[in-house]
Amino acid sequence: MHRRINVSDFDLASTLECGQAFRWQRATDGWFTGIAGGRRMRVRQIGDTLEGNVDPHYFALDVPLAKIAATFPDDDPLRAAVKNHWGLRVLRQEPWETLASFIASSTKQIVQIRQIVAHLARRFGDNDTFPTVDAVARATHQQLVDCKLGFRAKYLLAAAQAIDRGEVRLDRLPAMEYERALEELTKLQGVGEKIAACTLLFSCGHNEAFPIDVWIERSLRRLYFPGRKVTARQLREFTRSHFGPYAGWAQQYLFFQERTRGRQPLPDAIAQ
Repeated sequence: MHRRINVSDFDLASTLECGQAFRWQRATDGWFTGIAGGRRMRVRQIGDTLEGNVDPHYFALDVPLAKIAATFPDDDPLRAAVKNHWGLRVLRQEPWETLASFIASSTKQIVQIRQIVAHLARRFGDNDTFPTVDAVARATHQQLVDCKLGFRAKYLLAAAQAIDRGEVRLDRLPAMEYERALEELTKLQGVGEKIAACTLLFSCGHNEAFPIDVWIERSLRRLYFPGRKVTARQLREFTRSHFGPYAGWAQQYLFFQERTRGRQPLPDAIAQ
């Protein structure tokens, strides 16, 4: 249903282009088209008006962004990132699609990730919606390779089969303590802490999750530890103690700031 709603503290472009979702495309006329939660959507923002078949829940429009930002540490790098990208929100996505998309993302360019997800939807989905767990679990390894997954095919197939057998219950993750949920997801072959953290942040309501990929690691080292040697473990401990209960939201601001720093072309890889 097409409608227009007033929005505040919301930036559609930053939210959809900050690397948390892979099924959106921006047209030259400003409209974004995508598929989320099995629904096709077409939306655009003009000033404080959002129009199209808008899903307020998916865009987290009920979240008081100012209150979240008030929990952030008052440091120069984060303050600058928030100022530059104010209105970026963490989407509420479907857990299986989020997990599968980030399994597919390993060392891949953004455009390639979108292609892989589109291949999976066309091959195994219904009307281009993302395929269900059982549909992927019944696929052959070669069929997944044919979707341009490469070495990731075996990991996606193993994850789908384990979830389909009930060995990991995605529906239970939101209610778990974060560390327990992280442990549960990393049981899956090929799912490391970064992929698990992305899944927990973008689809399970674990706002404290702070995914660290090569881009955010570089940003953290440059902004918070210039000229110092810190281990990956020390970086993880720093993010958990420094950024507060909405660390994942802070991460998205820092990540998007890094991607757009100096108006350079967007980095083209998401690596574990």
